[in-house]
Amino acid sequence: MMNYNWKKRWGIVAIVFIAVVLTAGYAIGDYFVDYALKRGSDTDPLAPPAACVNILDKSREMPKEPAVPTEEWSMTMPDGRNVVAVNYRPAQTGHRWVILAHGYGRDHRYVRDYAEVYLKQGYHVLSPDLCAAGESEGKYITMGVKESEEIAKWAAKVKECDNDAEIVLHGISMGAATVMLAAGRYEIPGLAAVIEDCGYTSAYDMFTNQLDVIFGLPEFPIMKCVDIVSGIKTGVKVSDAAPIKAVPDIKVPVMFIHGTADKLVPPSMMEKLYNACPASKSKFVVEGAGHGDAMTVAGKEYWKAVFSFLDEFLATKSISG
Repeated sequence: MMNYNWKKRWGIVAIVFIAVVLTAGYAIGDYFVDYALKRGSDTDPLAPPAACVNILDKSREMPKEPAVPTEEWSMTMPDGRNVVAVNYRPAQTGHRWVILAHGYGRDHRYVRDYAEVYLKQGYHVLSPDLCAAGESEGKYITMGVKESEEIAKWAAKVKECDNDAEIVLHGISMGAATVMLAAGRYEIPGLAAVIEDCGYTSAYDMFTNQLDVIFGLPEFPIMKCVDIVSGIKTGVKVSDAAPIKAVPDIKVPVMFIHGTADKLVPPSMMEKLYNACPASKSKFVVEGAGHGDAMTVAGKEYWKAVFSFLDEFLATKSISG
C-alpha cells in the first residue's frame, strides 16, 4: 500500500510539473507571438506589432502617391477577411502588370516609390495591403503565409481584368518572402517573373536571429513555443513561412536582390535562396545597402538591373523597349 501511495504521489508531482512547463511554455509563446505578429495597440487598433519599434527604420519617410488615376480593389478571403488593394493605371496602355508586396509592419503606401517607377515604364501596378496591414482585415501578420494566398488571388483578379496580362511579383523584405511563397505554392496564370528584394529563408530563422540581437535569448525553447502558439493563435505556424521550401517549385524567372550591410536578413540567406532556385535566375547585390535599402542606395542601377531582367523574359514590350 505504501509503495502504491508513493507512486501515486510521484505521478501527481509529474503531472503538476508537466502542467507548469506547458503553461509557462504557452505564456512565453503567447507573449512573443503578440509582440511580433499582433496588430493594434491601446491607442491605435491599426498600429503595427510592437516589435516594429525595434525592427523598422524610423527614418523611412512615406513616399508620395503617384499622380495617376487609381481604383480601389477589394475581395473576401476564404477565412472571411476583407482585403484591399490600390490599382494604379499608367498613361500608356499595355499588358505588363506588377503586383507590389510591402514589408513587415508596413502597408501599400510604403512602396509608392516603387510603383512610380513601374508606372513610368508603362506597367499597371496593383499594390495590396497585406494581411493585418493598412485597410486589410486581420488580427495577426503571418509573415508571408496568408499574404501569399492573397497575392495569388490578386493575380487571378488581374487576369480577369486583362486576359493578356503578364504579371510580375515584386516584394520587399516580408513582401519578398510573400511573393516567393506565392510563386512556389500556387498556380498563378499569367505569372511571368518574380523580383525578391531582401527576403528571408524562413521567418523562423529570421526571428531566431532577432531574438538573440534584441533580447539576448536562445532559440530553444522560446522559438519552439512561439511556433506552436503561432499555429494556435494565427492558424499558421511561423515555421510555415519558409520561402526556402517554396523556391525549388518556382517555375518562372526570379531576380534575387540584397544589400551587403543587411543586419536583419543576412546576405547569406539570399545565397541559400538563390542556390535553391532551379528556374532562370539573376542576382543583384548592392554594396553597403542595409535592409530594404537596395533601391535607395543603388538608385538608377537598381532599376536598370530590374528592367533588363524583365525585358529578357516578358513577351510584350515596355515603354523603353
